[in-house]
Amino acid sequence: MPHCLCQITVELCGSVTMRVIIIFLLSCLLPHSLANGRDPFAWLYNRRSEGHFLGSLQADTAGGPCPDECDCPPTYPVAMYCDGRGLTAMPTIPSRIKYLYLQNNAITAVPDSAFVNATNLVWLMMHHNQLTSEAIGKEAFLKLGLLQRLYLQHNNLTSIPPNLPRTLTDLRINHNNIEKVTAVDVEGMDNLTVLYLHDNAVTDMGTSLKALKSLTLLDISGNKLTKVPTGLPEHLHQLYMESNSIDSLPEGFLSSFTQLQYIRIAHNQLTDKGIPPNTFNVSGLVELDLSFNKLERIPPVSATLRHLYLQANQIKEFTLGSFCTVVDVSNFSKLQTLRLDGNEISRQDIPSESAVCLRQASTIEV
Repeated sequence: MPHCLCQITVELCGSVTMRVIIIFLLSCLLPHSLANGRDPFAWLYNRRSEGHFLGSLQADTAGGPCPDECDCPPTYPVAMYCDGRGLTAMPTIPSRIKYLYLQNNAITAVPDSAFVNATNLVWLMMHHNQLTSEAIGKEAFLKLGLLQRLYLQHNNLTSIPPNLPRTLTDLRINHNNIEKVTAVDVEGMDNLTVLYLHDNAVTDMGTSLKALKSLTLLDISGNKLTKVPTGLPEHLHQLYMESNSIDSLPEGFLSSFTQLQYIRIAHNQLTDKGIPPNTFNVSGLVELDLSFNKLERIPPVSATLRHLYLQANQIKEFTLGSFCTVVDVSNFSKLQTLRLDGNEISRQDIPSESAVCLRQASTIEV
């Protein structure tokens, strides 16, 4: 027999054998169906005919259909994506929605009825719109009893909207035109941990934030503050006050904070006279940013501080005592980063003993 004919015969035999094996396996797996002459895959066709085929890919219309201008993914039916759609007004929101994305539109108003059917909202993203305070209803947010995150940054607000949910944990209202913050604005927000108020026009805060007992991050940079707000929450981990007009710090400024690790007061008007002695010589601080101020001396800092930024001041002397009160092998600073560039000293002004005191500093810029 020719070689090519033998090869074809083998392939045919192999093909027939494989089919026999497949049929045998199916008969073992589905004996009842085959014995009764029924199609073993009839259940699949029935699901198609009954409208249940691949049901996970069908839209969930519970609580109302998804608006035409938005997307409600069938695989994630509690989310509604309306971001960047050119919207100028609030869409209708199905009651099942928990995560609503409305950012990057041109929405100008939030009427009282906007969320009347959306009381299950957990996240509400409305940043980068054209909202004004006058166009937000006084009861617009009143019934959102589950809301945790509210993003309103980059709008045209002049005040914090009234009756915000007390369940909020994350409120971002930066890059607006807010001039004042009162205690009523944040009353009862016992769960709030993050508050972004930076890049507004705040001139006065009084003691409005004192009751925010869970607040760990506060950013009030880029406002018009001339002094540090009094009565700040004592459990803050991060406090950012850059780019204001603060020229002095109160006595015992950091003594009331028990967990503060990061503080930034860059781009202000601080002078040596405006900083009480040993203000920053407190344990717990990890990072201190005093750059772009008017300091002429290095303020004393804790030996446990890791990062100190003093660039662009008017410092004329490298005072080693600011870091180590005693210089020996057992007493040294934990400082890792020291920025002194843009001052009135050079590397030659650094005393030789600094190698012992600042032995862990991997970066010293002068």
